[in-house]
Amino acid sequence: MFFGEYRHNIDAKGRLSIPSKMRNLCEESIYVTRGNDGCLALYTHEGWEQYYKELQALPQKKKKTRVFIRLVTSRASLCEFDKLGRINIPLVLRQEGELEKECVIVGVGDHMEIWNSDKWDQFYDDNKDAFDDISEDLDDYE
Repeated sequence: MFFGEYRHNIDAKGRLSIPSKMRNLCEESIYVTRGNDGCLALYTHEGWEQYYKELQALPQKKKKTRVFIRLVTSRASLCEFDKLGRINIPLVLRQEGELEKECVIVGVGDHMEIWNSDKWDQFYDDNKDAFDDISEDLDDYE
């Protein structure tokens, strides 16, 4: 399980260090793709296979399904860890996530997210006061 919040800088070549606590749960590489709310999502091999199965289970005749799958898979990339524990995030994904310097790597259970630090701080600030209300509303999903 991935959890925690870590701040690291991405370099000009697109290399970003993944915290060892998270990296140790991965193999030699990780899948990076577009995430929700403006972040990038990172999946282990097992996590990506599970996520892809869920995508394939969606109704393929629905246009929104096809669009969503295309947006997720078209720019997905398998990124290998280097000797320093960094991954090289392709330019199109860096642009997608607006990753320029300081990034926030967030563990969200079954996967990780990479955020532009300003966007993450804004997201967190916008939602933190609603924590109790959101928690209560989750009962409606059962």
